[in-house]
Amino acid sequence: MTSARAAVPTGATSSAARAAAPASCPDAPHIWARGVSMDFHVAGRIHRVLHDVDLQVPKGGFVSLLGPSGCGKSTLLKLLAGLLAPTEGEVSVGGMTPMEAVRQRRIGIIFQEATLLPWKTALENVEMLMEVTDKRRPRAEIRDRAREMLRLVGLEQAEDKRPAQLSGGMRQRVSIARALALDPEVLMMDEPFGALDAITREEMCDFLLEIWERTRKTIVFVTHTIDEAVFLSRNVVVMGTNPARVIENMPITLDYPRNEDTYAIPAFGQTTAHLRRILKEGHRAGRSA
Repeated sequence: MTSARAAVPTGATSSAARAAAPASCPDAPHIWARGVSMDFHVAGRIHRVLHDVDLQVPKGGFVSLLGPSGCGKSTLLKLLAGLLAPTEGEVSVGGMTPMEAVRQRRIGIIFQEATLLPWKTALENVEMLMEVTDKRRPRAEIRDRAREMLRLVGLEQAEDKRPAQLSGGMRQRVSIARALALDPEVLMMDEPFGALDAITREEMCDFLLEIWERTRKTIVFVTHTIDEAVFLSRNVVVMGTNPARVIENMPITLDYPRNEDTYAIPAFGQTTAHLRRILKEGHRAGRSA
């Protein structure tokens, strides 16, 4: 059975304690956000959806952003992934801006829906991004890389099947294989298992941890499921609402590898109960605000 151990916390800091992390420093976090706020214009008014967020993710870390639906988790992920630019503050991925990291193919993004092309096979869907981003790469090399990624996610026998012939979990595996094919340093995952049933979600969590332990990619994972966040992560960043902000960054002190026995460990139940209390308190505070 898995045991618990001490962990060193990493992550969000208060505004008063905020300090720059030079990109040249060997101990600098792989991903950091400092004083990040985001405003949207709605019906002629400015609406602040994210306020003064500080976040640090170490290289090879696995951090989950946890909070209720609509609390700004996905907005923060999009800022880290270069899909949005912050109204205030700074974001760095590997010592560069997120947009630079995207251009250098250092970031892979996986959404809740697998977004596979229905007329292409699983193999062709994995090849797709490589064909678009590296036109000089030999066709045979692209195919070999795609097959390698399908083997990595356990779908080598399904390479000729189209998305309609695959289960929801298998489609997400193809989506993960497609992102990994570009060999990014970072995986940004926006509730990738949200549309799956409970048993398939647990299977996909087991699968994702196997991939992470083999590749040691830096992962930022958005979820509103407490058990999922605790099972997967080294750190869980809890977000509050009105506006979205970090209210706690909690190290998860459960040993890896984790498996179905992990759910029965007393420390697992204590951790999920603590996070549930924080989420409820944050939700009440957000409603009163």
